[in-house]
Amino acid sequence: MTAATEVTARLTGLVAALRAHGVRIGTGETVDAAQAATALGFADRALLREGLAATLLHSADQRRVFDTVFDLYFPYGVGAPETGGPDSGSGTAADRDDLRDRLAAALADNDEAMTARLAIEAVDGLGGYGSSPGADGWSAYQTLERLRPQTLLARVRDDVRSRGGAAGFTDRLLEDEVRRRIEAFRALVAVEARRRVAERRGRDEIARRAVAPTADRVDFLYAGRDRLAELRRTVHPLARKLATRLAARRRRASRGAIDLRRTLRGSLSTGGVPMRPVLRRRRPARPELVLLCDVSGSVSGFSDFTMLLVQALHDQFSKVRVFAFVNRVDEITGLLRHGSADPEGLGALIRAEATLTGWHGSSDYGTALGEFAERYGAAVGPRTTVFVLGDARTNMGDPNLPAVRRILGRARRVHWLNPEPRPQWGTGDSAALDYAELVAMHECRNAHQLGALISRILPV
Repeated sequence: MTAATEVTARLTGLVAALRAHGVRIGTGETVDAAQAATALGFADRALLREGLAATLLHSADQRRVFDTVFDLYFPYGVGAPETGGPDSGSGTAADRDDLRDRLAAALADNDEAMTARLAIEAVDGLGGYGSSPGADGWSAYQTLERLRPQTLLARVRDDVRSRGGAAGFTDRLLEDEVRRRIEAFRALVAVEARRRVAERRGRDEIARRAVAPTADRVDFLYAGRDRLAELRRTVHPLARKLATRLAARRRRASRGAIDLRRTLRGSLSTGGVPMRPVLRRRRPARPELVLLCDVSGSVSGFSDFTMLLVQALHDQFSKVRVFAFVNRVDEITGLLRHGSADPEGLGALIRAEATLTGWHGSSDYGTALGEFAERYGAAVGPRTTVFVLGDARTNMGDPNLPAVRRILGRARRVHWLNPEPRPQWGTGDSAALDYAELVAMHECRNAHQLGALISRILPV
């Protein structure tokens, strides 16, 4: 394979991997990326990275995926030559000590190029495992456990001070800076280990399976605290996009359907040809919305995000009321007043201010739905669309389907958004399939699906 063919294959592979992770890249942008790569060359990898990012990405939240995929398709180097597979990675104590000495010096000097080379050397010498072709691989965890760069903190800090490189740093700031350099080295080790696995097993497979998705495609149920915080920052941009779509739908709907009688009457002047269709005039009223949210356990992240999104869309509705439950129901509309909801502390605020549990702390959909129908039935009327947010796991309790029927009898529409994958509905203590026989239940595992659902099913 020629060098030009190899570069083309890597670039098209990069674009395909980004598309697989939800980044929209057209043919024109791919051509722009190829022209940028030609103009920038490959001598300066950091410059190439920024050039390709500028031509291919549309938002800052896509950068994490891009950087990981870029490191797979345009790595630092191919590493040490292989002789049928990696070595055992054991390394002698003297080798490890020598590597630690050189790493400490590079960190003290803040020599990024040397730090990158030492990351490659560390994975090559300490990260290999296995002996058969099918089991060989490289492990960033194993490399870092054997090298233990975090134990170099005091040594690097003292070296920086002794060389006079701590000017302008307080002790705390200097330690934070050294920690940042160590974390950067750890990230380089992870990149190198992933790159070696990709070269052996195929870059396309690793890019598909081992790259963290963008925030809007992270499953609500499995998102860690950092990803949930990142996700909350996307609420207002997503709300603006959805508000534009809903307003456009409302404008189209306001024109109404064809008034057949008046159209035919008007066609008499044109020989029976309906040249000017007459539309029924509509006066669309903004709908009322009721959210009924399970805020227990891991479902709370999904409910919190949805509540914040709907609150950001408040101008699209004539009235919004929000109710939360675990095994008791309480109205929390007042905690979501426009401009006052704290995304980070919303869950804690709801738990502190609302009465959501009775004699036990587990979710109980049957009791909660029954209490909602009994106490808050007047909140639901013929113009109301009800959204139930939750996984429908009843902890083996009665699902109370009659209460759902009472809500259905009052509401204009009822939709159930379930953050669990569809194959898990009805397993274990899930009553999702029972509820799905009465109401429209939708899989809603991430923000991407939620945005698509809201723009499709919200009334106009």
